[in-house]
Amino acid sequence: MVADAVKETSAEAIRRLRELGLRPVLLTGDNEVVARAVAAEVGIDEVIADVLPSEKVDVVKRLQDEGRVVAMVGDGVNDAAALATADLGLAMGTGTDVAIEASDLTLVRGDLLVAVDAIRLSRRTLATIKGNLFWAFAYNVAALPLAAAGLLNPMLAGFAMAFSSVFVVTNSLRLRGFRSSV
Repeated sequence: MVADAVKETSAEAIRRLRELGLRPVLLTGDNEVVARAVAAEVGIDEVIADVLPSEKVDVVKRLQDEGRVVAMVGDGVNDAAALATADLGLAMGTGTDVAIEASDLTLVRGDLLVAVDAIRLSRRTLATIKGNLFWAFAYNVAALPLAAAGLLNPMLAGFAMAFSSVFVVTNSLRLRGFRSSV
């Protein structure tokens, strides 16, 4: 049995992906025996092996047809089409130029833990955006009609609007506190 060496952080990355509620799948062109050995070493239950590059696209589409949102991590020419087809294509920065061009996001380091961080940061960013939108709309829905009806002093409405902007910026700045797990 011949296989690439598994990075020592890969099992930890798979564990963290599971903690995020994701279901890792090993999709590879390697033979079944090698793929299952690697999967067992890192803690992946679902293995799809002996897959040609064009078949990787078919697998991604099949998973999407099942209602799954597919994030694909790859680094080779064989992965490029599947990276482009996936809902989120993540290329390892240590990979081929074709994979990097086909992906949505390039991970600068060739460590799967960086993919975990990218997902964590994107979720945190989306939550921040949603919070900012909620407070901005809450202000507009409540304060502006009251001010227009003369029930709220326009100066107070202006102050509330300025505070809303400060809140949104301050809330967004909290993202600077994000720390990588790598």
